[in-house]
Amino acid sequence: MKMKIEVWSDFSCPFCYIGKTIFEQALNNFKDKDKIEVIYKAYQLSPDAPFETTEDSYTIFSRMKGVSLNQTKQMFMQTVERAKQVGLVYDYDNMKMTNTFKAHRLAKWARTFGKESVLSTKLFDAYFTKGLNIHDDKVLLDIVNTLGLDVHEAKVVLESNQFHDEVAKEIEEAQSIGVRGVPFFVLDRKYAVSGAQPIEMFNQAIEQAYKEANPFQTIGSDDDICGPDGCAI
Repeated sequence: MKMKIEVWSDFSCPFCYIGKTIFEQALNNFKDKDKIEVIYKAYQLSPDAPFETTEDSYTIFSRMKGVSLNQTKQMFMQTVERAKQVGLVYDYDNMKMTNTFKAHRLAKWARTFGKESVLSTKLFDAYFTKGLNIHDDKVLLDIVNTLGLDVHEAKVVLESNQFHDEVAKEIEEAQSIGVRGVPFFVLDRKYAVSGAQPIEMFNQAIEQAYKEANPFQTIGSDDDICGPDGCAI
């Protein structure tokens, strides 16, 4: 049975995109990565965020957090620099700070095809790099099309309430286990990594959790052993 790693994140969270990038680098370096199942789960930092907006991201964030525009720009610049360190480009000048719930619903739909992770990366890129409104159906369907998924089926999902309950359940689950911020990584329900930590921390956490989930590593073959059905001769 595969070890599970659950990742709670929101597409409007700058550290979630950074954290996902670092985590996936660590996972790709892990020798037994094929024995690990990663499940991306929904979280909403701003459930009351508008579906459309003409305001710039600085003004919206400044009002939401009660800080000055200058403070906001300084905070954003810090995340821009962090993003650069892992090869990402953030464009706050053109960012559309809109509601992410519909995008989360689409991600749950993509999960049924094993495409949630790659779709999530596309959604982060649309939000932080391309300055697109990820509540807009056309934007979302264009992303679906780039992945070779059924655009018509995705359109039906977006125009309905499908996967609403799945998203709501994951958000409630995060609250029930004490998640107070994202990204939040839960490894085999034994260890948790909070935030976009350095790759060394992810390496250590994955290694430790995997060792505990698989305490015995078999060396050799099944030759020269005896079992309930007799001995292998």
